[in-house]
Amino acid sequence: MKFLIMNGAGNRFAVFDARDNPGFALNEARVIALAKPGSSTMGPKGADQVIVLRKPKDPSAHAFMEIWNQKGFEVDACGNATRCMAWLYLRDQEATNMVLQTKAGLLKCKQTGPFQIAVDMGPPRLDWEQVPLAEAMHTHHIDVKVGPIDNPVLSNPGAVSMGNPHCVFFVEDFEKARPEKVGPMIEFHPLFPEQANVGFARVDSSEKMRLKVWERGVGMTLACGTGACAAVVAAVRQSRTGRKVEVEVDGGTLWIEWREADNHVIMTGPVELEREVDV
Repeated sequence: MKFLIMNGAGNRFAVFDARDNPGFALNEARVIALAKPGSSTMGPKGADQVIVLRKPKDPSAHAFMEIWNQKGFEVDACGNATRCMAWLYLRDQEATNMVLQTKAGLLKCKQTGPFQIAVDMGPPRLDWEQVPLAEAMHTHHIDVKVGPIDNPVLSNPGAVSMGNPHCVFFVEDFEKARPEKVGPMIEFHPLFPEQANVGFARVDSSEKMRLKVWERGVGMTLACGTGACAAVVAAVRQSRTGRKVEVEVDGGTLWIEWREADNHVIMTGPVELEREVDV
C-alpha cells in the first residue's frame, strides 16, 4: 500500500490513507520497523509518528486520524499531524474547512495559506487528574526538580494536557538545561502515570518563544504542535508571555493563540508533502 511522507515544521510522518480500505491495520512491530531512523523506506531521519487516515466514527467529522509513535504504541493527539491530515483532506476535497476526529476529540481545521493550516486544539486540560498526574497538586507549578535540591538546575515546570500530557520547564540556556538528558528522565517520572512530553521553553519576549521538546516514545523532535500549545499555556499561567506567541522550534515556526474569549488554543503552522512511497 502506498503511503505519503509529510512533515509539519519538521515533525515527520508516514501517512497511510485508509479511508477506502477499512481492513488496513498496523501493529507495534510494523510501526517500529517503518518509523526507525535508517529504515529503507523512511531514510536516515525515520518518522516521528505513523498516521492512518480513516473514515470518521463521528458523523460530525470528515475524517479520523489514528496515531502511532516511533516506539509502536498508539497516542491520542499530535498537533503537527493534525495540520498535515487536514491539508491532505482539504486538498482532495478542494475545500477550506474540515473537522478531524482523534482519540482526543474533534478538531476544527482551516486552511489559511497554500501550505498552512490553523487548528482549533480546544481548551487545555489543567486539572491534575486531566493531565494526568499521580497525585493532587496545582498545575501552574508542579513539584519536579532537576539537580541539587537546594540549587536545582530546573524547577517549577507547568503541567498541561493538550490531549496528551506535557511538562514544561522554562530555561535561559539550553546547553545548561540539557533537554536530551533531562527529557527521558522526566518522561518516566513517577508523577506522570502516562509518561510525559517534556518541553524546554526560552521566553525571548511576551510574543516570542524558543522551544525544544522531548516527545514521549520518540525523543527529541524538530517540532511538537501540542508541545508548543502547552508551552504557551504554561507561560501565560506563569505570567511569562501574552496569549499570542510566535514559537520557534528546530524545524520552523508555529503561531499559538490561547483565546481568552472561549479558552481554546489555536495553532497555525506549515505543512510539507515530501514524497509518495510505494511499498
